[in-house]
Amino acid sequence: MSFDRYMQMALYEPGLGYYVNGLHKFGSAGDFVTAPEQGGLFAAALARQCDEVAGQLGRNWTLMELGAGSGVLARDLLESLSRLPREYLILEPSAPLREVQHETLSRLPTELFERVRWIDQPPGEPFDGIIVGNEVIDALPVARFEIGEHDELLEQCVEFDGKRFVWASGPPRPRLQEAVSGLRQRLSRPLPDGFASEVCIDLPGWVETVTEALSSGLVLFIDYGYPREEYYLPDRGEGTLVCHYRHRAHFDPFVWPGLTDISAFVDFTAVAEAGTRIGLEVAGFTSQAGFLLGLGAHEAVEAASNDRQRLKLAGELKRLTLPGEMGEKFKVIGLSRGLDSPLSGFGLMSQLHRL
Repeated sequence: MSFDRYMQMALYEPGLGYYVNGLHKFGSAGDFVTAPEQGGLFAAALARQCDEVAGQLGRNWTLMELGAGSGVLARDLLESLSRLPREYLILEPSAPLREVQHETLSRLPTELFERVRWIDQPPGEPFDGIIVGNEVIDALPVARFEIGEHDELLEQCVEFDGKRFVWASGPPRPRLQEAVSGLRQRLSRPLPDGFASEVCIDLPGWVETVTEALSSGLVLFIDYGYPREEYYLPDRGEGTLVCHYRHRAHFDPFVWPGLTDISAFVDFTAVAEAGTRIGLEVAGFTSQAGFLLGLGAHEAVEAASNDRQRLKLAGELKRLTLPGEMGEKFKVIGLSRGLDSPLSGFGLMSQLHRL
């Protein structure tokens, strides 16, 4: 079995996969904590960027979130936005996660909650608006490859040895062969023998599918990852797969399948290429720290009404922006269509040159 097929089943197999089996995933009682669950600073800064774009789009705009997790980001965005969207669409195929999101969002004022609508596939009708995907691309299934002796390309697959799943290498599929050949042509250095990593073969098609209905507006992807040249450095010769189980990271995707989150870092150069291929413009690329600070996330700390609140917000800001926390590990890329004005989130620490 190819690894991307295994990862698809481990995460999304109906009733059994990690994201669809109904077990709790997010927050302190789950397996990991996302940026929106650190507190309100992340959503407040993101809302400022959305308000800025909404000013160009006019009153009849739509906000669509891809995979809304616990619903905390949707809740906090709706409470923070100055320019409310006509609709807040949540593209969420997981029925158990929809229930969690509904419970979170049902506490909103009626006027806000009534704007929320769940969908299980991208809209068929064109819309002007903003699409947000926070920690979504890292969960797309990836194929694994390695460079064997004499520069031979091999595919790392999955087999069962009678006791557990294990790695097994063999000739690559044509699609993987094509993807890795294109990747190697674009890199400035050769991949050494023994190098192993992953590539998301379906990324271009996925980006096209989720953005196809966007007539004008902005797409924001926030995730952990690297530009291509850094992603495929020889020092990362074992790839970027990482698993999470009850706030502990491990690196064996065959442990507790269906109970463990499996993810891979994002190749942001591939995201940019996927966007430009379908007519989107790369509006910006920066670290999460640059994005949040460019939108004034630090101002909330300065404006705190008392020392207790100030300390709480300062701790949250550190977790979101320090290099040793989430600040540099997480990146933000913006893809736009029909926008003329620069975006404040990318103005402070632009990293477009790294793509």
